Amino acid sequence: MRPTSRHVLTGLLAAVVVLLAGCSVQPVAAPAALRTSSDIAAIRVTAGSGGTPPRVQVPTPFSVSTTTRRVLVQGTGPAIKAGQRVTVDYLGINGTDGHQILSSYGSRAPSFVLDRNQAMPGIVSSLVGVAVGSRVLAALAPQDAYGVQGQPAAGIGPTDTIVVLLDVKAARDVLAHATGTPVAPRPGLPTVHVGPAGRPEVTLPKGSPPDHLVVQPLIVGRGTRVHRLQQVQVQYLGVIWPGGREFDSSWRRGQPAGFTLGRGEIVSGLDRGLVGQTVGSRVVLVVPPDEGYGAAGNSAFGVRGTDTLVFVVDILDAG
Repeated sequence: MRPTSRHVLTGLLAAVVVLLAGCSVQPVAAPAALRTSSDIAAIRVTAGSGGTPPRVQVPTPFSVSTTTRRVLVQGTGPAIKAGQRVTVDYLGINGTDGHQILSSYGSRAPSFVLDRNQAMPGIVSSLVGVAVGSRVLAALAPQDAYGVQGQPAAGIGPTDTIVVLLDVKAARDVLAHATGTPVAPRPGLPTVHVGPAGRPEVTLPKGSPPDHLVVQPLIVGRGTRVHRLQQVQVQYLGVIWPGGREFDSSWRRGQPAGFTLGRGEIVSGLDRGLVGQTVGSRVVLVVPPDEGYGAAGNSAFGVRGTDTLVFVVDILDAG
């Protein structure tokens, strides 16, 4: 009579028990935990040659709790100041696993304003005080890089340190206010004068606002012309017509604003009206509802769907 499969299994188990009873079984050691590095001097940077980008080798996992930098090549230009526009080539590495997350090498070096509201705080602190022409290696603590939200689409977690190589090409000052040639405005438009605190103030004319976009330079700057998809730095204020109530002002906040034209970051009347103006200009823009906040208005600012907006904008920089 053939044994059932249950009998076969029972026999095999018995054989295994006998075999193990006669052998000494060695426990399997758990894999050793990876040791996290935080020494920026342990990161190796190999200079590129023949047009190839530099190479950054990070001992992973790499993590810092405080942003730190190391100047690899000392430049001979002036020291960079906060608030300047800098032109920088960069390469970024995720310190957790060593994968490259971004690089500008091989393309046009980007420029941006060294402002913690417009650039990574860790990049700002790593470049302030460094001479133009320098090569800087920086390890950005999570809170100074992508923050607690990380950037999952790029494989960046909320606790990842970002290692960045920065080659500083140039730096220039950003204007503090409009500078250039005064222009007499057309009659019938809102008038602008500078108040005691140095901020523009708007007086509306009598009558109804125009039903189309009006762009009136008050000062024509001597800088380059602003074009679409360019990042600009401005001071601005906005008032509502009718009534003249100020609903927004970077001057009042004490901080210039930055945005990119043509990406829908601002109302369409500003997007259209600022293109072609020059850096250093002061411009008045009368924006009808359909090029402002539309029929829905903007309840946060107290703007109704029928309100015309009047902006005064100083174009301080573009890059």
